[in-house]
Amino acid sequence: MSIIKSVHVTNVSIPLDQVTSFSTRTVSERHYCLVKVTNTDGVEGIGFCYVGSKAGEIAKVAVEQLLAPIIIGQESHRSEGLWQEMYSESILQGRSGSVMRGISILDTAIWDLNARSVGLPLHKYLGAVVLDRVPAYASGGYYVDGKTPALLAKEMESYVAMGFKAVKMKTGRLSPREEEERLAAVRDAVGDDIIVTMDANNAWRDLPTAMEYIQRFEQYNPYWIEEPFSPDAIDLHVRLANRTSITVATGEIEVGRWRHRELVEAGGCEILQSDAAVCGGISEWRRIAAFADSKGVTISPHWFHDLHAPLVAATPNARFVEFFTDDQVLNFRRLLDKQLGFNNGDLILHQEPGLGFNFDESAVKKYATGSQVWTQII
Repeated sequence: MSIIKSVHVTNVSIPLDQVTSFSTRTVSERHYCLVKVTNTDGVEGIGFCYVGSKAGEIAKVAVEQLLAPIIIGQESHRSEGLWQEMYSESILQGRSGSVMRGISILDTAIWDLNARSVGLPLHKYLGAVVLDRVPAYASGGYYVDGKTPALLAKEMESYVAMGFKAVKMKTGRLSPREEEERLAAVRDAVGDDIIVTMDANNAWRDLPTAMEYIQRFEQYNPYWIEEPFSPDAIDLHVRLANRTSITVATGEIEVGRWRHRELVEAGGCEILQSDAAVCGGISEWRRIAAFADSKGVTISPHWFHDLHAPLVAATPNARFVEFFTDDQVLNFRRLLDKQLGFNNGDLILHQEPGLGFNFDESAVKKYATGSQVWTQII
């Protein structure tokens, strides 16, 4: 048996080297909530999530005061039961946001612990589709001061030179004409055979505004338009999907199988970008992926390639892992003791037990926000 003995939790804040913007917001630092779940045999699993650019302590409090006490003393392989108990206990405080992220973090750590306890890499423990590598797209194209369309094009071209067959750029911050210029420069630089995807990060509030952009984009054949509206505006996603030849993708900050079902059944997307660190953990992510598969919907998870590479490897209807080649935006990479390698557009899966990496404790100590690096719950 694998009995959970303790949980350690911390919040870290990592400043960005360069202030970076999305369509509607600007970020100068990122907060992450980290956990370590240890069983009575001394085996440890880890979990983590991005918890915003402010007030990351909210997720830490949810783990410390609400969720971790539920799993202490429990058999870790009873993961479905532990998920349900955490969800039921937190239903008044959460169902989304930082509390659901807390559930996600602990659930991920439990899966990691269980895979490590039997000596299997996570993708094999889950039942792999592929054993050694998964396809990825290079993600970037953010707004920073001085980045012209030509410089954006050079950035995307550099990813292609690394071997990536698909790239992603941001959109929606500038005027329709300016955004068309950015996309045109990228398409001209990478050619017609490279998949170019576009991420609007909830840029638009109504369909007419979105269509001003979308009609300009269609001639450049982007593979998808991501998060065009607020995640709560499912109807707008549906109406846009019915008006454009560009595939609508969304779901990165969506939570729970029920909201995902509503989104898919309404016709609001053909590509789900569900994030296991956000939607309810590996347990819930697998339920969502299975449901999507039954509807013929592809899943290409958002962010955290270190977590999502093994999940994509074990999921028949998964297409891409989102990959960041450096730590400028996904600066969570600074907290890990081992990075995923890549070759010819694929990520090379870890073969060590569990997720295949650990936290770099010196980095955690450097960026921890509290006077005590780790809080222990026993």
